[in-house]
Amino acid sequence: MAIPPLNLRTFDLNLLKVFDTVMAERSLTKAAEQLALTQPAVSNALRRLRDALGDELLVRKGRTLEPTPRGQELWPAVREILQRLQTSLAPSVFEPATATTTFVLTMADATAAELLPDLVEVLAREAPGVSLRVVPLTTRDPRRVLDEGAADLAIGHFPAVLTDLTARAQAGAAESFRHHRLFVGDYVCVMRKDHPLTKGKLTLDRFCEASHMLVSFSGRAFGFIDESLGSLKRTRRVVLTVNQFFTAGRVVVHSDLLTVLPRHFVNVTGYADQLVIRELPFTVPPIQVDALWHQRLDTAAPHAWLRQQITQLGDRLFSA
Repeated sequence: MAIPPLNLRTFDLNLLKVFDTVMAERSLTKAAEQLALTQPAVSNALRRLRDALGDELLVRKGRTLEPTPRGQELWPAVREILQRLQTSLAPSVFEPATATTTFVLTMADATAAELLPDLVEVLAREAPGVSLRVVPLTTRDPRRVLDEGAADLAIGHFPAVLTDLTARAQAGAAESFRHHRLFVGDYVCVMRKDHPLTKGKLTLDRFCEASHMLVSFSGRAFGFIDESLGSLKRTRRVVLTVNQFFTAGRVVVHSDLLTVLPRHFVNVTGYADQLVIRELPFTVPPIQVDALWHQRLDTAAPHAWLRQQITQLGDRLFSA
């Protein structure tokens, strides 16, 4: 049976808010809690939206709800519409002292360990009603996460993303993302204090002959260090990949593995006093840590305020 065209004059826009929340939570119970509605009310709203659009939108798989292809395609557009509407209707001036906003950030554990203590102090002092949710950064290209609204702000090393954004800007193409450089650092080789390679110079041969651990968000046992070695027609043996800097610190302290970390991250591993830093015996590009966000939040007063706080913290923490 054909589905009649959607009549916007009679369509209940509240159904989109329900859909957005159910998609985010993947649970009718949790969505009902977020919306301050009963579960039957959420189910009824979702049924009405399904009838209006002629698609199931979400189907149950085990204990969770999974989107249909149509539901997955629709969600980013719905999120953007709701966000733009909220931004347009919200006061143009953000009052941190009385705000109750919740921000969702995505970043690596070491970045969080450096930024969050001071950021929490700022919130407690200036915006006591504001909340933060920090989710793991699992990719070097978080644009999809930001586009879907799963996070408001990504902080990390996104070289390919920045290259792509710059190329698009130079070509005059429209771009949906904004970024700001927080700091620039360098990489170092890290090993335990009594590691055999602490004696003598760390040469390229000794580095390549050692066993290595790689901090990899994707799980791939190949990173920028391997790219740099490849340009020299050299390779190394990566025997372990982990996705957290804290894990890396603990493993290195208790093994003969080498790892490569941003210099300023060594102090937040929790094991800095048990580690030795050696300069890399070859050249690698510097680490550039950026804040990245969707343009729909660019002029939103709450998010502009948050970005300003993070920028100021970055200047203070990493200016040295």
